[in-house]
Amino acid sequence: MLKPVRCLELLFFLAVLLSSCGSASAQDRIRMGTGLGQTKIRVALADFGPRYDSAKTHASLFTQVVRDDLQFSGILELASPSFYPTQVPTVPGELKAPAWIAAPTNATYVGFGNLTESTSEVTIQAWLFDVRNPSSPPVVGKVYRGGPTDLQVRKFAHEFADEIISKLTGGLPSVASTQIAFVRSTSPGVKEIWGMDYDGANQHQLTNLRSIAITPRWSPDASRIAFTCYEPYKGLVSAQICMYSLDTSKLIAFPRFPGTNITPAWSPDGTQIIFSSSMQGNPELYVCDVNCNRPKRLTQSSGANMSPSWNPKTGQTIAFVSDRGGTPQLYLVNVDGTGVTKIDMPDKGYVIDPAWSPNGQMLAFSWRRPNDNYDLYIMDPASQQLLELTRDQGRNERPSWAPDGRHLVFESTRSGERQIWTMLADGSQAHQLTTGGHNESPNWSTH
Repeated sequence: MLKPVRCLELLFFLAVLLSSCGSASAQDRIRMGTGLGQTKIRVALADFGPRYDSAKTHASLFTQVVRDDLQFSGILELASPSFYPTQVPTVPGELKAPAWIAAPTNATYVGFGNLTESTSEVTIQAWLFDVRNPSSPPVVGKVYRGGPTDLQVRKFAHEFADEIISKLTGGLPSVASTQIAFVRSTSPGVKEIWGMDYDGANQHQLTNLRSIAITPRWSPDASRIAFTCYEPYKGLVSAQICMYSLDTSKLIAFPRFPGTNITPAWSPDGTQIIFSSSMQGNPELYVCDVNCNRPKRLTQSSGANMSPSWNPKTGQTIAFVSDRGGTPQLYLVNVDGTGVTKIDMPDKGYVIDPAWSPNGQMLAFSWRRPNDNYDLYIMDPASQQLLELTRDQGRNERPSWAPDGRHLVFESTRSGERQIWTMLADGSQAHQLTTGGHNESPNWSTH
């Protein structure tokens, strides 16, 4: 029987046969399903002007963060600053639209603004204009005020970028203000839950258990993180489900159960939790409310069942991993435990770490090829179309979707140590977020 924890969780590994897959049609279909298969809007973002020398550093920081956010969005094309006109506007009256429309800038929209800073406050005026319709009102016009700190300026920059993306895409979600939870090894035998901004900035420790904390999962309202911890139960230390509150920065009481209890996941409305437990012998999936006084058994099989992922759109289907057929494979089950269905793959393989896309149409997962490491794939279960996202770049696991459905965060050994990376959902624009130590098991907040 498969043991229910890999490494510290003792999860699956062995080589099996897998042929190359992922046709152009599959790539096109998946790109469209993630919102990536569309013509990009060309945007220019001028350097924000400091009103006084004291604001120079934060003006530069604000400009760079907004540019990075727009470039990372995957749906906007950011014109290179080297193409910009020499006269840079800092207020609407200084904007000369023809200069920004002309080659080589070729912009459709231009963002710009200014900063004023004192010892107690920074004030940022920010605009976005449609330069091809210069008589129209600004698409975005915002004033941000707050403490004159790097952290606050970065926060305002993320908010401005989110506003631009929302306005230019008809309200599609953005991710610049989201967070990523992950696991960091702080010393031998110790793993804690950490958090960071979506771009890798502001990395900070959340838990301080001085033991093992793994598999963090954000609640839908981003106020709590459920994770696997190692805690005493009737004199024995075993894997249990723990809960951390972002509001109080403390652990929330959660019941303990016999056996091994791992891989928690949330229902879309945040009222229920599903997890794997061997409390009755075999590792099965159990569902309960957030107090978990009466967990209900969901699966019944002779194999180990774990790593559930609740469809965030329908709320009616759960993807999970089971070795009931001999090797770890993906399965679907209804929330009432009926309709267990194996997802047929085009070839044999060890398949782990399922994660539903926000629109509930696609599954990301990790799949091991023969004589190689795990790689990441996206599948449309309805059509069985499959797209390979990584290849020959170390071991890639634990995919988690951004709330925009256009990005994934994952762990990879491609740079040597296990680190956290992001990429677009078609496999492009891979970007490393963590560098020092050993970092793994990322999970993207919903907002």
